Amino acid sequence: MGHCYSRNISTVEDNDGDIPAGAAQLPNHTDNNHRTSIPNSPAASSSSEVNPYTISPFQSPLPAGVAPSPARTPGRKFKWPFPPPSPAKPIMAALRRRRGTAPQPRDGPIPEESEEVDDHGRGGGSGGGGGERLDKNFGFSKNFEGKYELGKEVGRGHFGHTCWAKAKKGKIKGQTVAVKIIAKAKMTSALSIEDVRREVKLLKALSGHRHMVKFYDVFEDAENVFVVMELCEGGELLDRILARGGRYPEADAKRILVQILSATAFFHLQGVVHRDLKPENFLFTSKNEDAVLKVIDFGLSDFSRFDQRLNDVVGSAYYVAPEVLHRNYSTEADIWSIGVISYILLCGSRPFYGRTESAIFRCVLRANPNFEDLPWPSISPIAKEFVKRLLNKDHRKRMTAAQALAHPWLRDENPGLLLDFSIYKLVKSYIRASPFRRAALKSLSKAIPEEELVFLKAQFMLLEPEDGALYLRNFTTALTRYATDAMIESRLPDILNLMQPLAHRKLDFEEFCAAAVSVYQLEALEEWEQIATIAFDDFEREGSRAISVQELAEEMSLGPNAHPLLKDWIRSSDGKLSFLGYAKFLHGVTVRSSSSRPIR
Repeated sequence: MGHCYSRNISTVEDNDGDIPAGAAQLPNHTDNNHRTSIPNSPAASSSSEVNPYTISPFQSPLPAGVAPSPARTPGRKFKWPFPPPSPAKPIMAALRRRRGTAPQPRDGPIPEESEEVDDHGRGGGSGGGGGERLDKNFGFSKNFEGKYELGKEVGRGHFGHTCWAKAKKGKIKGQTVAVKIIAKAKMTSALSIEDVRREVKLLKALSGHRHMVKFYDVFEDAENVFVVMELCEGGELLDRILARGGRYPEADAKRILVQILSATAFFHLQGVVHRDLKPENFLFTSKNEDAVLKVIDFGLSDFSRFDQRLNDVVGSAYYVAPEVLHRNYSTEADIWSIGVISYILLCGSRPFYGRTESAIFRCVLRANPNFEDLPWPSISPIAKEFVKRLLNKDHRKRMTAAQALAHPWLRDENPGLLLDFSIYKLVKSYIRASPFRRAALKSLSKAIPEEELVFLKAQFMLLEPEDGALYLRNFTTALTRYATDAMIESRLPDILNLMQPLAHRKLDFEEFCAAAVSVYQLEALEEWEQIATIAFDDFEREGSRAISVQELAEEMSLGPNAHPLLKDWIRSSDGKLSFLGYAKFLHGVTVRSSSSRPIR
């Protein structure tokens, strides 16, 4: 059912498996944990040693000057004369060296760089430390059997199994619950122990949202950790998709996606990246058609600060984002996964497919989804535009979860909008920018299409303006209102320290639009050239001035080597930015790669 569609895909095949020309059905329950889990690279023992698996051969889509992820992902070192090798190849080769010739199970995790491999597929060498005895005492309550009567198993994964249980005492006495049982014997590294602690923290912090599985309690004994949660008896979203023949009508798909995006917008606001969003990790509370959908399984999730990016490659291969394979990502990776789910809901096929991890990864990096074949001609253009904006290979051009809820395709579902933390990052950059750049952004904001203004108006009102304007206290109060323990762990409120210039000024709605507009997301729109033209005309009238090459380079934090390039952006007649220069100045200098090509 899922082709790997690309007009030039022959240039990116590999020896580990070809991309099939035929169709493949959505995974059944025996093949639904197609998961990759790769630890961070340990530090090199000496300057002469180089770990070949830590070097990404793919050109980064990030702009010049953006720091790599906090785990020190090396930059591109070589110019490849042939199509770059699959990132899965060295991973699988390392696995074969450690385990002899035994084949890798298709539904198992793929370890990479560690000295030892634990049952999670993560390295034990860097965690346990030379045979040290690991402390597996979490400090959780010990009386699980006194409070719950354990029943039959209802699910199983790589990180534990889940059983039905009934509460014998307490506030939920007599209520049936789900208990995730994680064996301590499988915690063979300090990293795997920390994973369990983090999952419990996340479940506790995020439990209050309507579309998050409820957390009740956590226990432990000498052998296991018991995480007590809400029992969702309606089954997986994957089962519903298969029961419907592989796809949903648009109206039903919208109801599903609003619930998924609502949960995602909530935990993204808390600084949490799920990293394994897929149909198997969404459960319905009951068998009813209108049952509430809940997101589960935060075993691979992590906290992500606003000024840092993650770099360990985890997730499920069919849903993994390109920037995850580049080892430089944040919450946008979850949006890509939701784009894959949206594509499946609407047409019943995967947008990217391969017989091996290598082929899947290559398809994700290089191929474009097919929007021409059946049933896409019968699907509304606005629905296709929605999916394309989620599956943009340039993560900066993807909608956020909060933006997606405000998209015209979902607006008639009347979803409750949530504060978007990306607004904070954009406003922070605006108030710290030069007057020249602020003038350029003000002109751009006057050309924003009405459909895009809906989202900005909603965000402005969520910040609760005073007398039609926003002050620093509005941003502080709004973030506090939505804060949970997860947000504190992610240290997102730290951004308020960088927004101090706002303490001495205010933003009315017009200037808020200039501050909160995303150039990259406007570039993703089909009408970008028209928007840029209108903005440039206003800039010429209101904010343009003569600027030297040296001054422009300083504005863009570029060195003297960039002067020849920037010279072409300035008109010789009056020394002002040309239309090309204005558009490039807004965008910033970016090393573009094939992985950031737009979907047509």
